[in-house]
Amino acid sequence: MYVCICNSVTDHDIRKAVREGVRDQRELALRTGCSTECGTCAEFAAQVLDDALRQENAFLPLVQLA
Repeated sequence: MYVCICNSVTDHDIRKAVREGVRDQRELALRTGCSTECGTCAEFAAQVLDDALRQENAFLPLVQLA
């Protein structure tokens, strides 16, 4: 689904950006252009970003320190 119409950014684009290291909205805007034009999508983009980050963190392995 499109999140940012102005820059044709989809939820899949945001999830991919998170897999590639994006961790906040500033980085997302730099990487994808999301919410850099009219800004109408900023709130929804933040929700998709937060969801993607939660999912990404759910798959991080636990590391034991010696």
